[in-house]
This record gives sequence, structure tokens and C-alpha cells, in this order.
Amino acid sequence: MNDRTSALDSLVFGVDIQSGDVRGDAPSYAVVAFDGEHVDRDVVSYRKLSRLIDREEPAIIATDNMYELAADKDELVHFLRSLPAETTLVQVTGAERPEPLSRVASRHGVTYGKKPMKEAEAAARLAAANVGQEVSAFGDTTTVKVSRGRSTGKGGWSQDRYTRRIHGSVKRRSREVQNRLQQANLEFESEITEKYGGYANAVFTVSAPPEEIPVSAGRSGDTRIEIERERQDGIEFDPLAERRDPVVVGIDPGTTTAAAVVGLDGTIFDVYSSRTADTAAVIEWLIERGRPIVVAADVTPMPETVEKFRRSFDAAAWTPATDLPVDEKLHRTRDAVYDDDHQRDALAAALFAADNHADQFERVIQKTPRDVDRGEVIARVVAGKESVEAVLRDLDEDDTTDDDETDHETRELTQEEREIKRLRRRVDRLESHVESLEDTIDERDATIESYEEELSEAKREERRQARERREVKRLERENNRLERRVETVESEKDDLNQKLRRLKHLWKLDHSNFSDVDTDGDLVPVKIIEQFTTDAVIRTDEQYGLASGDVVYLRDASGAGQSTAERLVATDPRIVLRSGGNLSEVADRVLFENEVPVAPVDDVAIQEVDELAVARESDIETAIEDWERRAAERRRERKASMVDQIISEHRAETQTQSGQ
Repeated sequence: MNDRTSALDSLVFGVDIQSGDVRGDAPSYAVVAFDGEHVDRDVVSYRKLSRLIDREEPAIIATDNMYELAADKDELVHFLRSLPAETTLVQVTGAERPEPLSRVASRHGVTYGKKPMKEAEAAARLAAANVGQEVSAFGDTTTVKVSRGRSTGKGGWSQDRYTRRIHGSVKRRSREVQNRLQQANLEFESEITEKYGGYANAVFTVSAPPEEIPVSAGRSGDTRIEIERERQDGIEFDPLAERRDPVVVGIDPGTTTAAAVVGLDGTIFDVYSSRTADTAAVIEWLIERGRPIVVAADVTPMPETVEKFRRSFDAAAWTPATDLPVDEKLHRTRDAVYDDDHQRDALAAALFAADNHADQFERVIQKTPRDVDRGEVIARVVAGKESVEAVLRDLDEDDTTDDDETDHETRELTQEEREIKRLRRRVDRLESHVESLEDTIDERDATIESYEEELSEAKREERRQARERREVKRLERENNRLERRVETVESEKDDLNQKLRRLKHLWKLDHSNFSDVDTDGDLVPVKIIEQFTTDAVIRTDEQYGLASGDVVYLRDASGAGQSTAERLVATDPRIVLRSGGNLSEVADRVLFENEVPVAPVDDVAIQEVDELAVARESDIETAIEDWERRAAERRRERKASMVDQIISEHRAETQTQSGQ
């Protein structure tokens, strides 16, 4: 089954015989080119039709009778073999037993007329709507034959060398073909005929159509390659699309668009949802699953997006009297499988719509005879709001008209009519000759036009390359400028770093704010931590570096926990100066247990300039000595407290034992 869902993404040719007979003299054809929007019409000869097909490579050639293009089965096979790889022949009226074109056109709502050009247009529009059977005479197997391109002839010693050379060329070419087939991952079987000096021929039977084979047919030097598709036993027909039975569709629009398809009896066929699919993609998905005759929504009034889907299918609309509650949707879809709430809402809308129309569907089916397409009748009654009797009467009239058209008797022509027919055939031959000459002129004009296009393309390519060269030169100049700028910035950075080091050195030597300090090196650096938090400790360490023996100043000593205190202890500071709040009990205990001196900043004179600070060495030593005295006293107090606690616990235990 062909998975094609739309012919409108490429060109469709509708063809009908205009005059003459394919079995007789020079027939002419009415040709309609249809791309989904535009229609082009022309009358051409068979030869010009073939050239037109080769040039335009339409996706489909549509006709109401394939034997209008070929006199018999062999000619039809020859015609199919001559088509481009992507072109298929479609008989829109059916397979082995085709229907009248008027009936098919009426069933699918396509305008029909008895003139050849109207019939050709109807065939094109039907094929574009996936109506008809694809005609095929070939399977998916292709034969690639590598053989001698020259005759070995007769002769003596020199002729032997000539024969060996030809057979050797065939062998080398055969191996090249085999390697290409293997590289393309194609399955094939080979049959080789070995001869003196190499191969006489090699036949590769490849499981692929010709367009997928990476080898070209033709003659090259001593070898020749022939490519031919395997012919089937007869002509086969393959429907363009699966039969589109009438279905009920539910749509849930929004950021995620969901759709559900159910049968007329409420059978769930499929559900779908996507955040990225556009309207065309959803319509294509629905077309693959049937012919929508009712489009439903779960809210009222019908959203505009759902209304667009309804108009696309010319279907009937269904909405509930009020918006469907969630509990009712859950109950109606309780036996269904869906992926999300959007699919549930679309499915619920479709099922409620099918329930609402169930009686109508049943009445139509009961009134429709078995030999009539019930799906067509239901679609016209529900979507078109026609009565069952009117639809049946209309279909019966189509059948009667078709019978009248096809069952007429051929009367014998008069002498005058035969003469007129002979003269018309002669005129057709002369017109065909004129068309042939005009085609020759067209071919030459096309060749000239092709050369002009190649010249224009070459000029465009040259201009493009010139623009690229100019752009490359501009980018090179910009790159050089930026490199020079980087060098300048790096040089300025080095100069500023040197200047900063000099300023810091000079500042450290400037003791104008310390009148009682000699210039004997009595200053020590102080590293400032703005707040006693882990982030602030890490930030100071990254900016200035915290090393063993540093004097650390906590501008705000409050709020630190155990991990923050341990992080500071890990740097092994010489002393910690604090202000802005008291240490927490946890932080104070961690610092004391790790013997890190802590002193108020008021005990030490600190001079700050920007992020730098210094203090007197004598003040630092005095603060450390004071801490050591306080620490010794604190240890004695802790020891006395521990002794008191032990004595208390002993007394309590003794009293307990005495009481017992």
C-alpha cells in the first residue's frame, strides 16, 4: 500500500486523448498540469507529451483509461519503463474493471465535463485527492549487466591480446560495480561468465529500483552497462491511498493540538497530540485514517481552530449544549487508552458526537441498498444534509447517464463522413509534422536557454566567490585590529599592575597616621573578612589568600556556625580580631578548642586604606598575650566546673544507693 497522503506537494498531469487513436495515426492529447492551486492546459502530440513528462517529471500522470496511452500491454510496459523514476501512472477510474469517469468525479465532488480537456482536468484533480489506482508493471528487482562494449572478432596472436584486454576491462568494471553496490548496502546476487583473460559478462540482480542503484547505464571504452527493471507477469494496480471510510473526528485545540478518530459505531481508531504540528500536518494525519463527516469539540461554541478543520473537510459540526464536564469525559473514555488530557478531551468529543448521531447513522444504513456505497450516502446525508432518497436518486441518475454514454450503438459512416475523417487524419499528420518541427526549434531554444542559464550561474558563482574573498579580507583586517588591541590592553594591564605594586609598597612605608611608630618594620598586614560567613571567608581567600600566621579581622563576627568556624580554623590564623557583634557560642568554642586567639579590634590600632589594612606588631603581640591569659583562666574554670559536676553526680549516685 502506498503511504502517500497528498499529491499537492508536486505536479500532477491529467491526460485524455483529444483526437485520433493510439492504434492509428498520430493521436493528440489534452494535458492539464495541476499543482493544487494553478491549472495549465495544452493540446500536444504523443512525442511532445513524452518530452513534457521527461522535462517536468510530474509526480502523477492521471488518466481515465491507461490504454489511451498505449495500444496494448507491451506498449504500456514500454511507456511505464520510459517514465522518470519519481513519476507514476494512475488510472483514476479503478483497476481491471474501471468505472465511468463521470461517476467517480460525482462521488468525489469533482467538476466533470465531456470534452477531453475537462476529462483531463477531472482526472488530475481526482489523482491529487488520492483517488485511483497506481499502474505498475515492474517489481523492486533490477538487473545490472556488465558486458563487452566491442566485438572480439576473429584473428590470431594480436587478436588474442585484444580479446584479453576486453575481457580484463569487463572484469575490472564488474568489480567496480560490485564494490559500489556493497558500499550502498544493497542486496544482490551475481552471475559471472568467465572467459579468456577475464569476464565475458557479469549480471547483478539487485533488490532495489533503478533510482537507488549507484551505477549509470552506458558504454565506456571496452565495456557496456545495461540497467533494466524486472518485469512482472502482468499489470498490477495499487491504490493511491487506503479506502477512506466515513469517521467522526474530535479536535482539542490549543498549545498542544489533539485529535481523535472514531468509527460510526463508536469504535476508537486512533488518537494524536502534538505541540509542534501545524494545521496541515493534523489534516494529513486525519486523511490517512478516513473521511471525516462530523467534526466535534468538547466546548460550545465551537472554537475557530476546530471550525477551520470542519470547513477543510466540509463536514458537519457537533458541540455539546454546554461545555463537557471533566467527570463526564473521564467516564466516557474510561475504557480508552490515551497519553494526555488533550487526547482525552478530543476523544470524548468524538465519542459524544458519535453517540448523538448513532440513530441517524442506523437509519441511513437501513435505507441504503447493499450494492450502493453506504459510506458515500452517510457522508452526504450527515455532512451535506441531504435526504437518503435524494442521494440514492442522484446516484441512480449518474449510473443511468453513464450507461447511456457507454452503451450507444455505432452507426455506419457515409462516404462523405469517411472522406472528412480521412482528411482530418491527414490534417492531424501535417499538424503533427509541424509540431515536430516546432519541437525541434523548441529544443534548440531550450539548449540556448540552458547555455545562457549556465553562463548566468557561472557569473553568479564568480560574484559570490568575489564577495566571499572580500568578506575574508575584511575579517582578516578586523582580526588583526583586535589582536593589536589585545596586545595594547595586555601592556596597559602590566603597567597598571606594576604601578599598583609600587603604590602598595609606598603606602606600607607611609606611617603618618602612626606617630609613635618608628620605621623599623613594626607593621603587619591585616586581612579583612566583611562578615563571619563561609562565603565571605572563601571570597577573601580567593582575593587575597589566607595563609598560616595571618592576622584576620572580622568586621562582623556574629552569626557564624560550626562549619564556618572550622573553615577559618583550617587557614591557621595567628589571631582573629573581631567587631560588629559577639561570636556565637559554637564559633567561640571551635576557635578556643583549636587554640586560635580571638581579641576585640578595639585593643589593636588598625589603619585601613581601601581593601588594605595594617596593624602594629606590638599591639598584635599584646592582644595574643591577653588572650592566652584569658584562655588559661577559661581552662581552669572549665576544669573546676567538670570537677564539680563529677562530685555532684557521685553524690547523687550515693544517695540513690542509700535509699535502696
